Amino acid sequence: MIRKLQLPLQTMNLIVGFAVWVVISSLMPYMREDISIPESQIALITAIPVVLGSILRIPLGYYANVIGARLVFFISFILLLFPVYYISEANSATDLIIGGLFLGIGGAVFSVGVTSLPKYYAKERHGLVNGIYGLGNIGTAVSTFAAPIIANQFGWSITVKFYLIVLLVFALITFIVGDRKETKVKTPIMEQIKGIYKNEKLWLFSLLYFITFGSFVAFTVYLPNFLVSNFDLSKVDAGIRTAIFIAVATFMRPVGGWLADRFNSLYMLIAAFAALTVAAILLAFSPGIALYTIGCLAIAFCAGAGNGIIFKLVPQYFNNQAGIANGIVSMMGGLGGFFPPLLLSAIHSLTGQYSIGFMLLSQVGLASLVLILWMLYHGKLTVMADVFKSTAQGILVTNSNGVIESVNPAFTKVTGYTEEEVIGKKPNVLKSGRQSSEFYSEIWKSIREHGMWQGEIWNRRKNGEEYLELLNISAVKDETGEDIRYVGTFSVLNKE
Repeated sequence: MIRKLQLPLQTMNLIVGFAVWVVISSLMPYMREDISIPESQIALITAIPVVLGSILRIPLGYYANVIGARLVFFISFILLLFPVYYISEANSATDLIIGGLFLGIGGAVFSVGVTSLPKYYAKERHGLVNGIYGLGNIGTAVSTFAAPIIANQFGWSITVKFYLIVLLVFALITFIVGDRKETKVKTPIMEQIKGIYKNEKLWLFSLLYFITFGSFVAFTVYLPNFLVSNFDLSKVDAGIRTAIFIAVATFMRPVGGWLADRFNSLYMLIAAFAALTVAAILLAFSPGIALYTIGCLAIAFCAGAGNGIIFKLVPQYFNNQAGIANGIVSMMGGLGGFFPPLLLSAIHSLTGQYSIGFMLLSQVGLASLVLILWMLYHGKLTVMADVFKSTAQGILVTNSNGVIESVNPAFTKVTGYTEEEVIGKKPNVLKSGRQSSEFYSEIWKSIREHGMWQGEIWNRRKNGEEYLELLNISAVKDETGEDIRYVGTFSVLNKE
């Protein structure tokens, strides 16, 4: 029973963590009424919680494996009590920066669930499970929607103190209901990092999540103030619109994970990034509120689905180092939410508009699309290379002139020739002398007429030993029907 409760429990914990994480950006319009905050510092204050919230994802993901999600969530919520109270008593921009930095613990708990929950489910359900857990992103919508309404009645300071009660309640629930018997993995953190840091897929997933989750966080922290200042919307209206953006992105996360469970994950990512690129181009033209809403919602769809798809891929490729891999990828996503608001603010200060920033997002999305296509193509090449290297049959590939271009390990095992010794030579290095020239002429006649030949042939190993093999030679043709290379596969029949 306890095991079945972990998915809803950890999802609720993530909601709480994310709700606390964005409390400053949600209440910024109200805080500015009581605290003198320079316009140039607003982007920094709203983005600063992302810093620690990103960096801490690596150790929290690691310790979720070492001591279990129950204790990591519990300790995190207790620690959050201090910055939340400090922020509720803030009277300067410096106070908000200091409190906001440690508020990042709320965002860091994300890596706990994506590390813990896959332990309870089969691999073919990891995309959906992590997607459901990712619904915890709705915590940011809870704050952006509810916090302004509460602040209208009780003021922003009392509203922030309300989060103290929520944190204490969920810390207690987690301590009681959390799984004490969760499977633990205690491989040293540096050993896990050494096992994955050279893997190019880790950094590609990190880049992709930097963009998808970064877009989600950036729009979440920037929209409330942006909609008020740029479109003259009321603070409550801006909060509601931001909450809708968050809700759409959040609910698309399990949809993306579900799609990734059933279809090729990379194809799904291609579609998501293609649409994100188009949506960012739309926003770059500084449209009115109607088209701006459409563009934002399109980004919400793409970012949410992309988040779910990526966290289907991470445990698939890094099963034994899931904690660290999840931590690194999610850290990069968090940092992706830190830089765009600062960049947009800097661009706006220089140019008076946001168009260049959105166009930059579109170009980054396009570049990511190209990288996904490269990964898809490279993956197919890797599969073919693995098959080529691991097959038990000997294989040699020649160009159209019959010069050897490649051989596999089985070829070396049978013939005694290494790849370096035969590349650039012709297959007649294996010739035994038992077959006549007419025999070889018939082989090439069959290949020219039928595209292949199969039969028994005597060949000679490097050490002079002769052997009988069953050989199949096939022609590889280009679009015009011309032979561009020949592939020979063989297996030994017997020894003389």
